[in-house]
Amino acid sequence: MTQAGDGEFDRPDFLAKLRAGDGAAYRRLIRRFHGSLVGTASAIIGSRAQAEEVVQDAWLAVFAGIGRFEGRSSLAGWLFAIVLNRARTRASREGRLVALPALDPGEAAERAVPLDRFQPDGHWTEAPKLWDELDPERMVAGRQLWQHVQAAIETLPAGQKAVIILRDIEAHSAEDACALLEISPENQRVLLHRARGRVRRTIELLLDGTAPAPAAAPRPAAPKPAGGGGAVTRLAAWLLVPWRAVCAA
Repeated sequence: MTQAGDGEFDRPDFLAKLRAGDGAAYRRLIRRFHGSLVGTASAIIGSRAQAEEVVQDAWLAVFAGIGRFEGRSSLAGWLFAIVLNRARTRASREGRLVALPALDPGEAAERAVPLDRFQPDGHWTEAPKLWDELDPERMVAGRQLWQHVQAAIETLPAGQKAVIILRDIEAHSAEDACALLEISPENQRVLLHRARGRVRRTIELLLDGTAPAPAAAPRPAAPKPAGGGGAVTRLAAWLLVPWRAVCAA
């Protein structure tokens, strides 16, 4: 599995602190990854409350087993593998496993951008706003809009939510996302495409004033997740890319 996420957590000195039981190092690790782990687990289980329980149990397993972590994958990859395996076990035991290998109902015909946004020759009927020309307070790097993006992600279908968290928030490769979620490369690509399209539309309507702000994303009971500037930058990267680059479905 390729390296993903924040390289600082894979540094030998940080791993040494974890193996030595350094409380500050563990708190830093939890703050960074807890939210994404819960979000991904909830896509598998279908219940955020149960996802919280799974992730809490997984953290205990991490604390107990960090000495066996050999660094063959990134620490982030190891964390997500533990959580997703436990989530599948919990979901299977309760008969509520959310099937990610198949696309969500109705997704096969869904487009990232509706056809009526284009003229017959392929040009925009009405060009979308340039994200980089918006009021700075509305930029994705701003706290308020970032919260709206997070809330929009919370409303996505299970498969889309899991894929966008792994790819755009945690920067896992497509190959790693497929392995962690046990889905095909094609499904991974389509799920990510659909997720980005839905978030784009939600935020565009919000900025146009034609739609209410999405409900605030639920906050985990454990330490507040820290997506950090890296996550904001990655999300901004595809929000700022010209829509034409992601229109084909």
